Amino acid sequence: MRQSSKRSAWYGITLALAGGLMAGCTGGTSDLDNYIAEVKARPGSGIEPIPTFEPHEPYIYPGHSRSPFDSSVIAEPELAAAGTPGDAEIDPDRPREFLESFPLDSLRMVGSLEQNGIRYALVRTPDRGVQRVTVGNRMGQDHGEIVDITPTKIKLVEIVPDAFGGFVESENSIALSESE
Repeated sequence: MRQSSKRSAWYGITLALAGGLMAGCTGGTSDLDNYIAEVKARPGSGIEPIPTFEPHEPYIYPGHSRSPFDSSVIAEPELAAAGTPGDAEIDPDRPREFLESFPLDSLRMVGSLEQNGIRYALVRTPDRGVQRVTVGNRMGQDHGEIVDITPTKIKLVEIVPDAFGGFVESENSIALSESE
């Protein structure tokens, strides 16, 4: 029974405090009502007129009468090369390597080593794992094939889409990254 009486005493104290706090919240709001009445009694101000702008006067550059959108001035060889899709091919049946599942900019070269006359590069993945690669391995999501490894750089050739629905080869590289 003692615990029950302690509990009811705490309930009583809590109710008394809550009642006291509630009584403090019922104070008058006459100062707020007076302020609102004062703001409403102020005279309204006029709205500023819309500003007028001077009309724009175009400037004609002397000696430049040709339209910038005239495609006839582009050289014929450039037109022929620019209008055809690239001819690089992607082998859809080739099994993908582990490092091809990561974007190239998320991979970091952290070192290189040579073993039995073969140079290897050490590549850190975003999950902080380290992979060993050599010439001929692939990495990055654009079918990048490693073509050269130096002590400070991995050089690759990627196959990227062009603007005409085909694919072209593009050179890229990953430099040795500073210690993190």
